[in-house]
Amino acid sequence: MAQASDNALPQRLSAAAIDQLFLEARTHNAWLDKPVADETLHELIDLLKMAPTSANCSPARFYFVKSKEAKQRLKPFLSGNNAEKTIQAPVCAIIGQDMEFYERLPELFPHTDARSWFVGNQSKIDETAFRNSTLQGAYLILAARALGLDCGPMSGFDVAGVEREFFAGTSIRANFLCNIGYGDSSALRPRSPRFAFEDMAKII
Repeated sequence: MAQASDNALPQRLSAAAIDQLFLEARTHNAWLDKPVADETLHELIDLLKMAPTSANCSPARFYFVKSKEAKQRLKPFLSGNNAEKTIQAPVCAIIGQDMEFYERLPELFPHTDARSWFVGNQSKIDETAFRNSTLQGAYLILAARALGLDCGPMSGFDVAGVEREFFAGTSIRANFLCNIGYGDSSALRPRSPRFAFEDMAKII
């Protein structure tokens, strides 16, 4: 049997896969009473960690708030309706950013002294940590959808409070939250409008 060439081009995903990742995927605010297994969360991390970050810096840190006790710790820092839907969700991921990510660069990007790019340069540290942890949070959403899960990302929370409660004594800072589970499609509203190509893109 002929072996596939190492230079073979990736194949376009099926229409069903594209629907699951993008066209039919929705942001969920109501959840079915169906747990997410710890093994699925491990698989989720194993998928998203393979997607690119600059210099493989991988600054995102993910705290999966799953137990009733942990959700009660998180609840006081959630704004408005975010508290109720987060308590209902099987899991709430706190997507954080390790502000000392560069200390792991000798391990993650060993072919050059990438650590020296950041030491003593706080503005570069802040910019790189935020940009790349946000990217990794987006990868989390796509990886979750690929595994048959639904997501509900949120930014309405007390950042300082979450950091005190969950990241005290660490170099991690909070970026955003994302509920994860199996969404209740009966509670979805009609999809909001999206821009046309001309409203958001140019081919130059």
